[in-house]
Amino acid sequence: MSEQRKTTISVIKADIGSIAGHHKVHPDTMLAASRVLAEAKRKGIIKSFYVTHVGDDLQLIMTHFKGVNSPEIHELAWNAFKEATKVAKELGLYAAGQDLLSDAFSGNIRGLGPGVAEMEFVERPAEPIIVFMADKTEPGAFNLPLYKIFADPFNTAGLVIDPRMHDGFAFEVLDVYEGRRVILKAPEELYDLLALIGTPGRYVIKRVFRKKDNEIAAVVSSERLNLIAGKYIGKDDPVMIVRAQSGFPAMGEILEPFSFPHLVAGWMRGSHHGPLMPVGLKDAKCTRFDGPPRVVALGFQVHNGELVGPTDLFDDVAFDETRRLAQQIADYLRRHGPFMPHRLGPEEMEYTTLPQVLERLKDRFEAAEEELGYKPIIRKSEELSGKQ
Repeated sequence: MSEQRKTTISVIKADIGSIAGHHKVHPDTMLAASRVLAEAKRKGIIKSFYVTHVGDDLQLIMTHFKGVNSPEIHELAWNAFKEATKVAKELGLYAAGQDLLSDAFSGNIRGLGPGVAEMEFVERPAEPIIVFMADKTEPGAFNLPLYKIFADPFNTAGLVIDPRMHDGFAFEVLDVYEGRRVILKAPEELYDLLALIGTPGRYVIKRVFRKKDNEIAAVVSSERLNLIAGKYIGKDDPVMIVRAQSGFPAMGEILEPFSFPHLVAGWMRGSHHGPLMPVGLKDAKCTRFDGPPRVVALGFQVHNGELVGPTDLFDDVAFDETRRLAQQIADYLRRHGPFMPHRLGPEEMEYTTLPQVLERLKDRFEAAEEELGYKPIIRKSEELSGKQ
């Protein structure tokens, strides 16, 4: 019996320039990228594609049969971003080519700036997927929703009543500072999982697998731009692919966690906490304090390698109260101004001006142990990030 052909979904995004600040992708740049992908489809490199945007991020959604990490697919995305960047520069758009950290493609788009989420699978008779795209936040923003989708029976009834899901799921967690990964299984290692992913700036859920057969269920882009570039050049704005129904959580179970606008890192200058607001494509533009952080969900069917759809899943009155609550949370946090918890902690501020301020003031600090009444423990920045 011959092995069944596998379909690959690749979602690759980049900020290549936007209108009036970090606000919204220009339609001409989307058209430039679409032309590149249309030519690739004509040549048989990809099977189908959909080009869209969330905030200032250009999003390429592609299907093909070349597997994950295909140099040909990654180069195709790189070329699409380069063509879009040319148009952005011609139009004088803000931050043109921001996420392209190299002048040349080197065989894999990872590490060059764009975010990548890819998965490969044998299609079911009906193969629904949801593509989530966020702006003004980081990959760890999906930690809480993924936990609730695949490990919380109060959110996902299928964990209790669907025999195909009852054994639970396994989570691949990345330590983005140390470049390590670990697989943790739910429900038996639930507390260990939460101990890590509750620190979303460092520990990021990369993939989720169904335990009983190791079938891929979800994947998240894990690129951290400040760690790649060594300085702040923009927030990471992650993307995620989740398979739905028939042995996986139902569409409603996958969307339900986003009815709570949980706090994520990002927002203005990537340096603040803000509520993650689920919106439809028409509202996928970040204006208030460059935010609040937004997330869009597009639903597709995948059939014979073709994308069917999408449907704009958060463009629904059912999420109106969530958006209203997000606005209230934004009001509350904004009143803190430059104070924590609105502003991120010092370990996340190392790629902004904070180190420069500390360097400028270092000779003006004086000993003050007598004011403390104890000898302080000196914690260096590398200790804050977990290095010994």
